Amino acid sequence: MASDRRDQAVRAAVDQNLLSETEPVAALLDIAGVRASAAALRAAFAAVTDAPVLHAFAVKACPLVPVLRLLYEAGIGAEVASPGELALARAAGVDPARIVLDSPAKTPGELREALALGIAVNADNPQELARLDALVQQAPTRSPLGLRVNPQIGGGTIDALSTATATSKFGIALRDEGARARVVRAYLDRPWLTRLHTHSGSQGMPLALLVTGIREVYELAEEINAAAGRRQVDTLDIGGGLPVNFASDEETPTFAQYARLLADGVPELFDGRYGLVTEFGRSLLAKHGTVLARVEYTKTSGARPIAVTHAGVQVATRTVYDPVSWPLRIAAYDAKGQPKAGGPAVDQDVAGPACFAGDLLAVNRPLPLLEPGDVVAALDTGAYYFAHHYAYNSLTRPGVYGFVARDDGEVRFATVRPPQGVAEIVAEAGGGRPDVLLME
Repeated sequence: MASDRRDQAVRAAVDQNLLSETEPVAALLDIAGVRASAAALRAAFAAVTDAPVLHAFAVKACPLVPVLRLLYEAGIGAEVASPGELALARAAGVDPARIVLDSPAKTPGELREALALGIAVNADNPQELARLDALVQQAPTRSPLGLRVNPQIGGGTIDALSTATATSKFGIALRDEGARARVVRAYLDRPWLTRLHTHSGSQGMPLALLVTGIREVYELAEEINAAAGRRQVDTLDIGGGLPVNFASDEETPTFAQYARLLADGVPELFDGRYGLVTEFGRSLLAKHGTVLARVEYTKTSGARPIAVTHAGVQVATRTVYDPVSWPLRIAAYDAKGQPKAGGPAVDQDVAGPACFAGDLLAVNRPLPLLEPGDVVAALDTGAYYFAHHYAYNSLTRPGVYGFVARDDGEVRFATVRPPQGVAEIVAEAGGGRPDVLLME
């Protein structure tokens, strides 16, 4: 079980000094879990269609080159949304034919690079289409080109992650007056536009609403092809968005459940007429990551126990600033990395090291009473957490370690990203040129 592998890894991380007084935060990634999720995604869609499917991992969810390489070897490409993310995907060895470029603010240079490499591009708006007109005319490209549309079907429970609202910044708003006709015209005027893209949101989005958005895009593709008198649109990019269960170790909903729901709601999607692209991120990685932190001090304030740890806003930014939307499970271990036992659970706060009052991983959470030297584990943090360092208080980035836990109890670690040193922080902060502003 994943929880057993996690317990083995925590113990081994302490034994092998990945977590120590000098390195009081460490992040762990379960390699077997990542491989299992990639296999489950591929199997889920293979069960409902024989059509070609490109599963492209949303790099923003975990922008670490070894992670992208692991996923690529497991049959997953890359969805990128910036020059940096594209560079990471290429450093991981991802074939350009298995990369998709999405972004609402692509520069001419980004577009030229993508077209030269043969990377699929989803344009966001009419002005970007006009740029592509000029670039396609200048030089032929093998890049599949598409357009992102916003079906305007509404949002989920987290506004910031709902991308199909009436006023979303993404794509062409399909229900605005005259917009649908303009989209159809754009395709008729551009025979090289062969894809349609939508992504309605992610965490907090009901699956039925995701299916509704995809249904809207399928119907638009049918309308375009009917107007063109041929199958001009041959591929539908249906985005990602499968939410993650942050309440327990159970991995729900599953990719298989979602694929079956899609097959029921949009059966034509899987009849072989359209190729498919998916862009899952959080659902592939979140459950397989754990942030470990040593408890430095414990105290009581207002009769509530507080454990002051070394993990806070720098590794769990979303949770600290929006704890209602992003609550994290916390597991307690003793100083040897063993699950902490003994005595009843006590409501207590788990605080981070940053110098502001809201830097809390958990508030009034029932846990075994924590003591200095204990270890807390922030669970389900494989996506959008430890890979997205927030440099508040110039806190250093933690080391990230992939692990394999064997049946005999041996745990092998591989360094994904080494711990950052204080000297690196000084260098990044202009430490090599302290006098440059002393001018008159």
